[in-house]
Amino acid sequence: MNQPLPIGIDDFEKLITRGYYYVDKTLLIKDLLSKKVGVNLFTRPRRFGKTLNLSMLKYFFEDTGEPEENQRNAELFQDLAISQAGEEYTKKMGSYPVIMLTLKSAKQKHYETAFYCLKEAIAVEFARHEKAVIGKLSHQEDMEKYQKIRARQAEDVEYFTSLAFLSQCLYEAYKKPCIILIDEYDVPLESAYFSGFYEEMVSFIRTLFESSLKTNPYVEFAVVTGCLRVSRESIFTGLNNLEVISILRKDYGEYFGFVQSEVDRILQDYDLEDKHEIVKQWYDGYLFGDREVYNPWSIINFVKVQSADPDAFPAPYWANTSSNSIVKNLVERLDDAGGQMQEQLECLMNKGMIEKPVHEDITYENIFESEDNLWNFLF
Repeated sequence: MNQPLPIGIDDFEKLITRGYYYVDKTLLIKDLLSKKVGVNLFTRPRRFGKTLNLSMLKYFFEDTGEPEENQRNAELFQDLAISQAGEEYTKKMGSYPVIMLTLKSAKQKHYETAFYCLKEAIAVEFARHEKAVIGKLSHQEDMEKYQKIRARQAEDVEYFTSLAFLSQCLYEAYKKPCIILIDEYDVPLESAYFSGFYEEMVSFIRTLFESSLKTNPYVEFAVVTGCLRVSRESIFTGLNNLEVISILRKDYGEYFGFVQSEVDRILQDYDLEDKHEIVKQWYDGYLFGDREVYNPWSIINFVKVQSADPDAFPAPYWANTSSNSIVKNLVERLDDAGGQMQEQLECLMNKGMIEKPVHEDITYENIFESEDNLWNFLF
C-alpha cells in the first residue's frame, strides 16, 4: 500500500486530492439529512476525527457561488459511499452556504487574548464569504457592519451575535438558508474555567449560540462538536432544537473512530494482518453506544511505524495529544481518608472493573463539589 497515512490532516479536500488513505465516513451525511435535527451536538474524545468530519460536511454541502469550484468539491465524493446513497442525498451536494467556525484557538490564560482569538476566527469566516456577500445586501448599514467585522474593527458587543448576522447576510446573498458547523465548542470554556474568567466566556458563547442556533430562520441545520457535554443550563439555555449525541447514544456510533472491520481492512491494506491481536490488546478500548471503536490517531500512527519497522514496540500514541486538566485536577484533589477512591483507580489501572453512576449533564461550576465527579469526567 503506497497511500500516505493522514497523520495530522484534518482538511477533507487535502486528504482526498493528495491521495491520503481515507476511511469512508461520508454516510454521516445521509444520517444527518434523514433525521432532520435542527442542532446536532456530538460529544467525543479528542483525536476521533471530529474536525475532519466537519470539514467533510463543509465540502459536501457548500455552495461556493462558483460553479467550477462546486464541481471540484463534488468530485471529492465520486468514489465514496455517499455517492451511492441515492439522489435524495446527492442532490443536496453544493446546495447551501456554509458557516464553519472552530473555537479551538481560544486557549489563552486571559479573557482579552482568548476573546481576541475568537474574534479573529470569526473575522476569517466573514472574509471567506466576502466575495459572495458584496453587493448583495439590501442595507448599507449591514454592509458597513459586515466590513467592520471582517476588518476586525467592530465593537466587541457586535461579535456576540456575529454568526446570526452572517447567516442573515448569506441568506440575502444566496436566497437560501445556511448550514452552521462549530468545532471544539468547549475548548474556550475549559480554558476559561481554569484561568478564572469562566463567567465572561460563558456569556459570550451562550449569546453566540442562542442568537445563531435558536429559531434562526436563516439556518437549515447545525452540527456542533466537542469533548464534554456542558449542561443546557450553562450555554445551551433555551436551545430546544438541540439533540445531544453523546457516546451513550447507539446512533452515529460508527462515524467517529474506526470500527473493527475498518481496522481489519487497514491492517490488510498495509500487510500487517499478523498484528491483529496486538492492535486489539493495545488500542481496542472504546464503546460508543453499542459500537466497539478504536482511536484513529492510535491506529494510523501504529500502522505507519509498523510499516517502517515491523519489530517496533507498540506505543500509547494518544498520550499527551490533548488536555486532561479536569481529570488531573480531580485526581490531585482526592482526599478520601479511607483510600477507597485510590483503590478504585488502582483497580481500573490493573484492568479491573468498577461500577459507578455517570451523570452526563454537568457544569464546570460543580466539578469539585463531589469526588464522584471524577467518574463522570473519566467517562
